[in-house]
Amino acid sequence: MLPTWLDRMREGRVRRIADPDFRRRAANSPLTKGYARRQAKALFDLSAGFVYSQILYASVRCGLFDMLAAGPLELAEIARRTDLPEPAAERLLKGAAALDLVEARGRRRYALGSLGAALVDNPGARAMILHHDMLYRDLADPIALLRGETQPELGRYWTYGEGKGEETGTDEEGHEPSSPDRAGYTELMAASQGLVNAEILDAYTFRGHKRLLDVGGGDGSFLIAVGKQAPHLELTLFDLPAVAGTARANIARAGLADRGEVVVGDLFADALPAGADVVTLNRVLHDHDDEEALAILEAVRRAIAPGGTLLVTEPMAGTPGARESGDAYFGFYLFAVGQGRPRTTGEIGRMLHRAGFDGVVPLETNTPVIARSLAARARPQPLRRGPAPAGKGARGVRPL
Repeated sequence: MLPTWLDRMREGRVRRIADPDFRRRAANSPLTKGYARRQAKALFDLSAGFVYSQILYASVRCGLFDMLAAGPLELAEIARRTDLPEPAAERLLKGAAALDLVEARGRRRYALGSLGAALVDNPGARAMILHHDMLYRDLADPIALLRGETQPELGRYWTYGEGKGEETGTDEEGHEPSSPDRAGYTELMAASQGLVNAEILDAYTFRGHKRLLDVGGGDGSFLIAVGKQAPHLELTLFDLPAVAGTARANIARAGLADRGEVVVGDLFADALPAGADVVTLNRVLHDHDDEEALAILEAVRRAIAPGGTLLVTEPMAGTPGARESGDAYFGFYLFAVGQGRPRTTGEIGRMLHRAGFDGVVPLETNTPVIARSLAARARPQPLRRGPAPAGKGARGVRPL
C-alpha cells in the first residue's frame, strides 16, 4: 500500500513542476524561491555541460594547471605560454574561473582554483579528460548512436571491443603491436589505473594473503603497487600478449621480478593460473556483457584457492552521491564502445553467487565516483549455476 501512495505523491509533484504557472509562482514565493532557483540552475548546467567540459579540456590541453602550480601569473604571460591571443586567453581564464578551475587575483592575474589544483600531478585524471575528445565525437548525434546508425570511434579504439581476439596474434614475448589505437589504450589505462590503485589499497589489506592473481592486469601498475605494500606476497598477472612485455619490464624495473610473473592468455580461451588465495578484477567486468562477465567470474572460481577472496573493483551504477558516473557517464561510454555496462552492487553480487562465491560484502572506498569494491569468498562446494543462498557478512558489513 505504501509504494502506491508514494507513487501518487511523486506523480502529483511531477505534474505540478511540469505546469509553467506553478513554476512561475514557485520562483516568486519566498518559501520555494530557493528550491526553484536550484532546480533552474541544475537544468541549465545539464544543457551547458558540454561547454563546461570543453573549457576544462582546453585548460588541460594547454597545460594551464601545471603552469599555475608554481604561483599566480599575469594574463600576458599566460597568453604567451599557451600560445593564445590575449583576448582568447582571457576568455578561457574567465570561463575557468567561473568553474572554480582557476581564481582571478586582481584584474589581469590568475592563480589555481580548488578544482584546478586537484589536477596538478594527477596524470590519470588529465589522461581521461584528454581522451574525451573521442567520446564527444561519438556523442555528436546521440540518437544515431542509440539506433546503431553510426560506427563509434571508441569501438575501434578500445582494444577489447569488436575484434577483441586480434591481440592474441602477437608473439609470446608480448611485443607491443603496431596499432597506435591499441598503444594509446594501454597508455590511457596505465595513466588512469593509479586513481583506482589508491582506492583499493586504502580499502583492503593484502597482508593476510600469500598469492595474488591480477586478472587483466595490463601494464602491471596495480600488481606493483600491491607488491610494494605486501613484501611477502607472490604476484601473478594474467593478460593478453599485447601488454605482457610491458608488464614484465615494469615488474622487473620495480624490483619485483623474483616474486612477480606474467602469464599470457585469453580469458575466454585459456585457463587462469590456479592456486591464488586472492584474485583481483579491476575495471574488467563492466567492460563485458552479462554472459561474458559471468564466464569471467566462473573462470576465476575454477582457478582460485579454496576459500580464496575475489575483489571486484570498478565504477558501479546506483552509487549513492555519484549516480551520474554510473548509468549516465559509463552507461553511454560503454554503449559507444559497443559492449559492457555499469552494474549495481546488487547485480554484481547476484552474478558472484551464480559463479560460486558467497559472503559478498562492499568495501568502503574513499572516492566512489572513481571506483567501488566488492569482496567475495569462494564457496567450498562445486561450481553451480542458479540462485544461491545469501552469504554471511564480515566485519559487521551486511552482505549484498
